[in-house]
Amino acid sequence: MRPRIIFMGTPDFAVPALQALIDHDWPVVAVVCQPDRPKGRHGHLQAPPVKQTAQAAGIPVLQPLKIRTPEFEQSLADLRPDLIITVAYGRILPANLLQLPPRGCLNLHASLLPQLRGAAPINWALIRGARETGITLMLMDEGMDTGDILLQKSLPLDDRIDAGQLSGRLAVMGAELLPQALEDYLAGRLVATAQDDSLATKAPIMTRETGEIDWTQSARAIHNLVRGTTPWPGAYTWCDGKRLKIHRTEVRSDEPPADPCPAAPGTVCDCGGDVISVACGEGVLNLLEIQTESGRRMFSSACSHNYRLGQTMGGKQH
Repeated sequence: MRPRIIFMGTPDFAVPALQALIDHDWPVVAVVCQPDRPKGRHGHLQAPPVKQTAQAAGIPVLQPLKIRTPEFEQSLADLRPDLIITVAYGRILPANLLQLPPRGCLNLHASLLPQLRGAAPINWALIRGARETGITLMLMDEGMDTGDILLQKSLPLDDRIDAGQLSGRLAVMGAELLPQALEDYLAGRLVATAQDDSLATKAPIMTRETGEIDWTQSARAIHNLVRGTTPWPGAYTWCDGKRLKIHRTEVRSDEPPADPCPAAPGTVCDCGGDVISVACGEGVLNLLEIQTESGRRMFSSACSHNYRLGQTMGGKQH
């Protein structure tokens, strides 16, 4: 008999995994996700993507404000789960919940642990210029992504993919491996391996300020920041006292090497063609798509005439 499963997850990233369980007839007896949040200009409450998926499948949904309460623990105990699976739920489970299901608690994490433990592994993989990342299925403990590893699958990265695109690919990858991985886990065919804490790195939560560009950094580092903060929180700089969003970039590569744009970091050194080029601490960055405070997202080729050589970007505004 297949185990009774409680699925815990909230954002779009968790939807493919939940759908895979539903499609493969795993008995998901309840879904736990974060409460509905205000969204949009008018602040109307919107259900999380996982809740919408669960409701469409007729699965009961729990949305506790706090999970460290006797009432919530009892509500889960009443469901008699054999197994809890979490995918981007957004909270660390306390010991009493980890000990509740007899077959344990599994987590699908978007990195190759112990690399990038934390809330934003997809973003930081790109910001730090990783050449590969992946998915880890792990046994949960009370730490932040510190449990034993059951299964991993890697994904090579190029320098064009952004965080939104990578999230979609990893979500699908995790969903594809989860049903068979559960069969193997329950049959004892997966061997749990302890993580090497000496190799651990952190992936802290993203804030809006994470996306602010420091033009003294190299063009490569700034390009990675843009990729890693797209679509949220978004990379930005300041131009003539106004915030300028940077949606897509490329590192300028001149063949043969030409004038390296010896201007100060943050200085516009080319704006006459399809791109707006800005000097960095090392190298030059081409801005391909940008958005002003009051405008829409545009290709630089359509608005480069609005900028001028020697114009300065950067400098935090108050």
